[in-house]
Amino acid sequence: MSDTQLTVTIGGGDVDDARTVVRALEGTFGAADQRPSAEHATIRVATFTGEGQGAAAGTADTGPLSAPVTVTVQGAPEAVRRASDTLTRSFTARDEGAASGDQEQERQLLLEP
Repeated sequence: MSDTQLTVTIGGGDVDDARTVVRALEGTFGAADQRPSAEHATIRVATFTGEGQGAAAGTADTGPLSAPVTVTVQGAPEAVRRASDTLTRSFTARDEGAASGDQEQERQLLLEP
């Protein structure tokens, strides 16, 4: 799957928490095309369009979160599954639900420190 497209929306926490979440996903999807940067934003977005090192990637120590964050991953079903798997391996996570469309899927996770 070379045309992976994944959008990650991160709410709660601070910009460092958002960057921690993105770092966890970079081993699976490669470097983010768009990274969270706004210091005072309440919602931060990152996008990925590439491939990383494979399904086993993303298990490196990402560091702790300072506060609970809500993460929504949206994209192709396989990309959403891989992102969800990576985040649940990297953080204490609770599945908050999913929605499926014709060609995209969305999943929301609550990540806790």
